[in-house]
Amino acid sequence: MTTTTTMLDTDRALVQAATAVAKLRCRSDNHSVAAAARTADGRVFTGVNLAHFTGGPCAELVALGAAATQGEAELETIVAVGDRGRGVLPPCGRCRQVLLDYHPGIQVIVGPIDALRKLPVTDLLPDSYVWADQRLDASAIVRTGQWPMPTVPASRAASED
Repeated sequence: MTTTTTMLDTDRALVQAATAVAKLRCRSDNHSVAAAARTADGRVFTGVNLAHFTGGPCAELVALGAAATQGEAELETIVAVGDRGRGVLPPCGRCRQVLLDYHPGIQVIVGPIDALRKLPVTDLLPDSYVWADQRLDASAIVRTGQWPMPTVPASRAASED
């Protein structure tokens, strides 16, 4: 089920911020996408992608890093904009996963400029792998000296085969 949230003036301003960064800083193949992320109190952090043959970080990840360097841990909304008038771009799969892991409540602005909408990142990554849910309890390994055994629903003992 897709949960679309109404676009607010602050959301349109976020798109404008990313667009301004794209126009100002995306002037080569090395930087072709800009992103802007907003906190609940209205602070905005921007970034551009760093294209590289190894993949390089996307603009969304650079914006997350910019926010983190300023001590910001709670981002509310994010948008990416392509250079040369390409408009709003949806985040790639890697960015969707990172957004979910670091900011599970974040809203993502997507869609064509005349029909923008804001969605929870969980709608962009259904049935997702949640990194925090998969981390092992290291203290349990130290205490018992054994790796925890996974619980498989509806499993039965091998002797029952």
